Amino acid sequence: MAPALFFSHPASLAHDTGLHPERALRMVAIERRLDEDGWLGFERRSSPAVDRALLERCHDPRYVAVLERLCASGGGMIDGDTVASAGSWEAALHSAGGAVAAVDALLDGAAAVTFAAGRPPGHHATTNRAMGFCLFNNVALAALRALDRGLERVLILDWDVHHGNGTNDIFRDSAEVLYASIHEYPLYPGTGPASDSGRGAGAGFTINMPVPSGSGDSVFLGLVRGRVADAARDYRPQLILISAGYDAHHDDPLASCEVTTAGYGELTATMRDLAAELDAPLGLVLEGGYALGALADSVAATLAQLAPAAGADQDDSSAASA
Repeated sequence: MAPALFFSHPASLAHDTGLHPERALRMVAIERRLDEDGWLGFERRSSPAVDRALLERCHDPRYVAVLERLCASGGGMIDGDTVASAGSWEAALHSAGGAVAAVDALLDGAAAVTFAAGRPPGHHATTNRAMGFCLFNNVALAALRALDRGLERVLILDWDVHHGNGTNDIFRDSAEVLYASIHEYPLYPGTGPASDSGRGAGAGFTINMPVPSGSGDSVFLGLVRGRVADAARDYRPQLILISAGYDAHHDDPLASCEVTTAGYGELTATMRDLAAELDAPLGLVLEGGYALGALADSVAATLAQLAPAAGADQDDSSAASA
């Protein structure tokens, strides 16, 4: 059986954001917790740098060049929320590259499931703009890689508490990617109303599910088990990617939702079972999550549900109880 693979790269620690919620300690906390748990059956892989040609298909080459020059000059503030440092260029290349390599591993049959943990995160990055702590859109690049390899239908579920405006915009006109987002609304970046459902050839292939402050496990799980699962069964994706942000956690300082650590485990199990039902490979890409303990615990809860024996264990226990 193919292994479960965890992609990361030490360059993520060189993305120096200073006293910022999106900081290197996020990766330290995740890896420390997974070390304690013996990596939960996952094998570690080094994230390569993303291919420049693919990067410039997703992002305007002029934007890519400007960001490269900014980092080479030592970095600086891009906007009020987003910062680059001298190490951010390599960090962003490997963060994106890990998501792309994870897709390659899934499509090659070299991985049963993947988790790409990199920083900076990506889902706010548009074709020509860094924003919301994000420089390159990692999950969009992963989806484009899958399409380049001949797939025709990719589902991206974004459960980060903030709307993934960049991913939404990149695929708004495309039926090749079904983008579904659950996000607190109104909240940064202020996009993602339910009325935004795609455009042109992509009409109906964007599903925005804004939820109010205070929404917790029952709301998020209800949407995934209902609307997302129903749409996926109609769409029949050949690959499922999750923009796995953990900032809807009740401890997170940047939002007001109430998802629990166990809730993230249940969300993951639901998507694991749906992917198995649809015979679609499943890969997760780290997005937000800024309470270090909650982030680390939630990633561990996710990986525990994705470990090679997790689904089988659940099936065995169900059979035994029956």
